Amino acid sequence: MKIKVVKVGFLETNCYILNKDNNNLIIDPGSDYEKIIKEVDGNIIGILITHNHDDHIGALPYFKEVPIYNLDNLKEGLNKIDNFKFEVIKTKGHTNDSISFLFENILFSGDFIFKGTIGRTDLGGNNEDMKISIENILSYDDLIIYPGHGDKTTLNEERDMLEYYKENL
Repeated sequence: MKIKVVKVGFLETNCYILNKDNNNLIIDPGSDYEKIIKEVDGNIIGILITHNHDDHIGALPYFKEVPIYNLDNLKEGLNKIDNFKFEVIKTKGHTNDSISFLFENILFSGDFIFKGTIGRTDLGGNNEDMKISIENILSYDDLIIYPGHGDKTTLNEERDMLEYYKENL
């Protein structure tokens, strides 16, 4: 699986394009439809949404007839879209509809985890849900984390920070 990162909008949201066998999934097309579409090689078979903040879904209206997948129509646990297999993990805290997508050892975390910090909980989420989500993700082995904003990181690099927030939120 190939991963392209396209920074979109004034908040520089990370829009991800996953390519496998000429098929593409797009994660969080926040804005700049033309910029995103220029980076796609092959067919777009779906759009995955980590949560419904505008900076993550702003370009959705331009993707006509492309299936959209989010908390409403994906089950927690294993899912499959064409040749992509992935796990959906509920990661409430930043928002009540926050989910992360795990492809093997690669986690697309939306605004749940960033390099060096976690997402805000005052924009539709809460601290208690964030603590539960942090505790859940800490049960995983090392993951490569692709966040909704900023640079990628790993779970091992963020483990101490996550433990701190779990105890102090």
